[in-house]
Amino acid sequence: MIESFRIKLFYGAALAFIALNMLFIANEIYWFMALPAALVVVLLFFFSLDKLLLAVVFITPFTFKYGNEGMGFTVNIPTEPIIVAIMCLFFLRLFYEQRYDIKVIKHPITILLIINLLWMFVTSVTSEIPLVSFKFFISRLWFVVTFYFVLIQLFKQPEKIRLFLWLFGTSLVIIIGYITFKHSTYGFERQVGTWVVRPFFNDHTNYSAVLALVAPVFIIKAFIGEYSVLRKRIALIFFFVFVMGIIFSYSRAAWVSIAVSFAAFWILALKIDYKLIFAGLVLLVGTAFIFQDSIIMSLERNRQESSGDFREHARSVTNITSDASNLERINRWRAALRMFEERPILGWGPGTYQLVYAPFQLSEDHTIITTNFGDLGNAHSEYLGPLAESGILGMLSFMALALWVIVTGVQNFKRAPSKEHRWLSLGITLGFITYFVHGLLNNFLDTDKASVPFWGFMAILVAIDIYYTPRKRNLQEHHAHKK
Repeated sequence: MIESFRIKLFYGAALAFIALNMLFIANEIYWFMALPAALVVVLLFFFSLDKLLLAVVFITPFTFKYGNEGMGFTVNIPTEPIIVAIMCLFFLRLFYEQRYDIKVIKHPITILLIINLLWMFVTSVTSEIPLVSFKFFISRLWFVVTFYFVLIQLFKQPEKIRLFLWLFGTSLVIIIGYITFKHSTYGFERQVGTWVVRPFFNDHTNYSAVLALVAPVFIIKAFIGEYSVLRKRIALIFFFVFVMGIIFSYSRAAWVSIAVSFAAFWILALKIDYKLIFAGLVLLVGTAFIFQDSIIMSLERNRQESSGDFREHARSVTNITSDASNLERINRWRAALRMFEERPILGWGPGTYQLVYAPFQLSEDHTIITTNFGDLGNAHSEYLGPLAESGILGMLSFMALALWVIVTGVQNFKRAPSKEHRWLSLGITLGFITYFVHGLLNNFLDTDKASVPFWGFMAILVAIDIYYTPRKRNLQEHHAHKK
C-alpha cells in the first residue's frame, strides 16, 4: 500500500513538473528546466559534499563564462556558485567547530600559501582600485579554500586522489577531442588554433598550459606497476591525447615547458647530485651574463615569425625583433617593471595590472597589437604580475610557494612508502614544473580551468606528505623497536 502510494506520488510529481515546464516554456521562461539539477546540487551539498566537490572537478573543463556588463561581473557557469557555497560552508564549520587539521596548518606549503593570501589582502586594501582588487582576492580565496583546504581532507582516502585525477583527466580528454575535431574542419590552421578552444578556454595558451600541467601525471600513471594493465593503457591513451592537444594548440610556451619537464624527469630518475645541477645553473647564468651582447645579437638575427609549420613556429620562440607576440610580451614585462619601480612595496593592487599599465608603456616598446585601453590581458607572467600588483613580497611569496611545492614533490618521490604515491608525486611535480616554466611567459591562476588542477595537485602533494609518509621520528622509533 505504502509502496503503491509512493509510486503514484512520484509519477504525479513528474507529470506536474512536465506540465509546469511546458507552461513556462510557452511563456519563454527557461530557468525552470534547471530546477531538478538545482535540487540535486542542494541535496549533495548537505548530505554528500565529497560527491558534489568531485562533480565540480569533472564539470570544470566544460564551464563557460557568463558576464553582466551592467553589474560588472563574470561568473563561470555552472560551477562557480557551487564553489562559493562550499567556501562559505567551510568558513561556517571553521567558526562553529573552531578546529582544523593542525598537520595541514603546520605544513610549509600551507604557511607560505596563507602568507601569500594575507599579503594579497593587505595590497587589496592599499590598491589603486580596491573594488577590483577585492574581487580578485575573493576569487583566489574561493579556489584555494575549496580545492586546497577542503579537498585535502578528502585526500585522506587514497581512492579520492585517484578519482580526482581520473575525473579531471577524463573531462579534459573529451574537451580535447571536441576542440581537435573542430580544429580539423579548418585544416589545423595555426590562426584558427588561437580561438577554436572557445567557449571552454579563453585562448590557446590557457588551454595548452592546463594540458601541460596534467599530461605528466598520466604518462607516469601508465607505468605504475600497482595498476592493472587496462588502467595503464587508458592512462597512456590519455597522455597521447594531451600531447596531441598541446601540439595543435600552437603554444610555444607549452612546448618549451614540456621540454624542461622532460629534462627534469631524467635529472630525478637518474638521481643526479643537486650540487651538480646548481653548479650547472650558475655556469649557465654566468655564461649568459658574460656573453649577453653576443646572445642578444644572435636573437636579433632570428627573423622567423609564428608559422603553421611546427619547426618554423618553434624557431620563432627566440625572435625578439619582428614577432609581434614576443615583442608584446616584452612590452608588458617592461611596463610591469616600471610599475614596480613606482610602487615597490605595496604595488598597484591585485588584478589591476590591465587597468593601469597603459601609461607605463614607452613608444619604442609599442607593437602592432599594443593597446592603451587595458583590454588585451595581463602581465603575461606569474612572477612579474604579482610584482607589479603586490610589490616585491607578492612576487617573493609566490616564488617561495612554487619552490616549496617542487621540494615537497621531490621529497615525496624519495621517501613515500607506497610506490603509487612516489610516482604520482613525481608526475605532479613534473606537471608543476611545466606550469612554473610556462608562468615565465603567461599567467592563468585567475581562471577556473587552471586553478582547479593547480590547487588540487598541491593538496595531493601535501596529503601524501602528511598522511601517507612517516615522519623521521616515527621511522627512528620503528627502527629502534625492531632492534
